[in-house]
Amino acid sequence: MVQPVITDLFASRAPLSWATVGNGILFTAQIPIDDQGEVVSGGIEAQTRQTLDNLVHTLECAGGGVENLTQVLIYVTRREDLATVNRLYAEVVKAPYPNRAAIIVSGFAREEMLVEMVAYAAIDEAS
Repeated sequence: MVQPVITDLFASRAPLSWATVGNGILFTAQIPIDDQGEVVSGGIEAQTRQTLDNLVHTLECAGGGVENLTQVLIYVTRREDLATVNRLYAEVVKAPYPNRAAIIVSGFAREEMLVEMVAYAAIDEAS
């Protein structure tokens, strides 16, 4: 059975859950929004920090942590931002690292966004 993960993240106006768990796998996509639903200002560093904070919060709400990550897909709009994203990612996610991909995209649904992360994690369904 698929269950939504209850978080303290801003309630999206879009028809979505910030995360779901099914068959012990957490599925989530995180963006750089604050508790008011606004995309944070301050460029790629601020947006990456917020996205990672939202990811960590979601993992914790699901009963896990970054050590449960199995795969992370990172989307950015500018190739030159990957060095900053990698540096900040490495501050949060430690070895053994999950599988990862980085993809350059032309843009996101919210045009002020510079980064988005899609993540999968192994979560104990009893949590």
